[in-house]
Amino acid sequence: MAISHLTEEQIRTWSLEQKDRWWLENVFRGHMPQLTIRSAIMGFCLGGFLSATNLYIGAKTGWSLGVGITSVILAFAFFKILQNLHIAHEFTILENNCVQSIATSAGYMTSPLTSSLVAYMLVDGRIIPWWQMLTWNVVVSILGVLFAFPLKRRFINDEQHPFPEGQACGVVLDALHTAGAAAGVVKARILLITALVAAGLKFLQSHAIQTWLQTRVFKLWEHAITIPETLGDHIANLFVWMGLKAPAINGVDVRQLTLNPSLDLALAGAGGLMGIRAGMSLLVGGLINYAILAPIMIDQGVILPRAGSLADGTALFGFRTITTWALWPGVACMVAASFTSLFAKPQSFVAAFSALTGKKKENGGDVLKHIELPFSVSLIGVPIISVIAAFMAHAYFGVNPIICLVGLPLTFVLALVAASSTALTGTTPVGATSKVTQLFYGLVAPGNTTTNLATASLTAETVSNASNLLMDIKPGYMLGAKPRQQAIGHIIGIFAGSIASVPLFFILFINGNKQVDLSTAETTAATIGNIQNDQFPMPSATIWKAVAEALTHGLSGLHPSVLYAVIIGGLLGLFLELGRVFTKGKMPLSPIALGLAFVLNFESIFAMSAGAIIFYLLGVGRTKREPEMPKTLWVENHEPICAGIIAGAALMGIFDAVVAAFIL
Repeated sequence: MAISHLTEEQIRTWSLEQKDRWWLENVFRGHMPQLTIRSAIMGFCLGGFLSATNLYIGAKTGWSLGVGITSVILAFAFFKILQNLHIAHEFTILENNCVQSIATSAGYMTSPLTSSLVAYMLVDGRIIPWWQMLTWNVVVSILGVLFAFPLKRRFINDEQHPFPEGQACGVVLDALHTAGAAAGVVKARILLITALVAAGLKFLQSHAIQTWLQTRVFKLWEHAITIPETLGDHIANLFVWMGLKAPAINGVDVRQLTLNPSLDLALAGAGGLMGIRAGMSLLVGGLINYAILAPIMIDQGVILPRAGSLADGTALFGFRTITTWALWPGVACMVAASFTSLFAKPQSFVAAFSALTGKKKENGGDVLKHIELPFSVSLIGVPIISVIAAFMAHAYFGVNPIICLVGLPLTFVLALVAASSTALTGTTPVGATSKVTQLFYGLVAPGNTTTNLATASLTAETVSNASNLLMDIKPGYMLGAKPRQQAIGHIIGIFAGSIASVPLFFILFINGNKQVDLSTAETTAATIGNIQNDQFPMPSATIWKAVAEALTHGLSGLHPSVLYAVIIGGLLGLFLELGRVFTKGKMPLSPIALGLAFVLNFESIFAMSAGAIIFYLLGVGRTKREPEMPKTLWVENHEPICAGIIAGAALMGIFDAVVAAFIL
């Protein structure tokens, strides 16, 4: 069936109870099978496999790959084959949605194994035992789930934020499972065609695949020829060919400022879903940061070059060096905007407390009480799991439990900020929010690098799982699923990802070294250094370690300009969000997206904003302001088109990463 939506007017003017009642009457699928034994097993197995792949790729590149759409397509194909063989009955859309929830949760469990925990081991000089890694990841991830559910009613039920990746996943699910209806056939075909086109273009961009095929399989020539994903080098070469200098701002090559136009199709598809407001806000924020502020800060000596230089002695900068300064005003803008929004419209939290105390609202109380995760679970669970996590941090990492608990309110604040970003753009600023925690503990426990890393690891996993749970639940909300069962599925995925990735971590990075004695979990500093090598550079761990060592000196480790930037960023977030509230959503700029632009590289910003602008020019979003505009193919089907672009490009991108990791 076609996915039902509220109009922009209804989202702005209806109360939370009206929206919940509409959803219950028009979208909810009742008791359709959802978290069944087979969906749980399928999600567990797929999640374990995909999390193992993410661990390998994360150690190579520092990135984690989204696996939601991948798991949906694989599960659908698997059960479709079984159904055609008369081995299984119909695999429902909500069962498949549950599979993606479990698999997505599992896929993101690898992040600390290539970032914070590795950085801790590099600093502390010992291997963390496997059971400590596993239990730590599970407990702090569950804490993230408990943090997320009080936010669900606000971000999804009330404000109806897009959560682009989750929205794309919901569209893919709807297209796959409603192909029997005429509308479903059309949308499924559109999705399939766009996915194939995007996959084909990504195939021609894929360096690893093309290198393997052109230089090894067919042996056509020595170096692979591909369609470039970024245009910066080609633009610079064109300038040189014309007898001009390569483009620069304040003497800094624009490529070092990440002002490098990108043709990343998956990000362009995400931009088409996030809309013109978020896309333009990203673009404005990116230009302010990388074209104006970063060159000024480099010229003033505030942003310093990274180690090494070009052959001609030119200093090297780049995203990592710029972000060490830029993340602070960006995070301040997001924090101020998130809290302004929270206090300006607290109905979702009031509704949750009303449901907890049993107080009835005028029109009959909480209509979703029987399917939502009870607010009491978070209210009781957060303190209990927080205490458990604090004592685990003490036992595993030597962190004072009181110091750990002091920072947990900050973790909730950062979870709110990250969820706001994920809701609008599909991007979770885990790295930026964890750096705020590192600064906080640099002040609370100065000079203690291991405490800094352990507490930031807690924040990162909590923030990541809170945001990812909301992303998982978005397609369930679109399709009429029970959120309570999705929460259980997410926790199943937490166990699946941990059980799969932790043993693989030891197989890949530890067991190959004969010096390791796993009975004591002790090893030499040289062995620890071998975890991070040429084959597995683990760039995320390098950043975590460097920031921890810099910020353990507290504010003295930061340039004085950071304080002014934080104040300006915070005030900007406050005023822009107040403008959005008072204009009832008509403010053209989003402070969350604008702040996020300070912690993303401009290549990603360019691709997402380009996608948003292209689909806006094609008419998407304009028919609401210009009703006389004809509803074209692009307008009527922009969700399956964007979802197809994301799915095709992402699947081919994963395949390219696997080829790079396992074949080249």
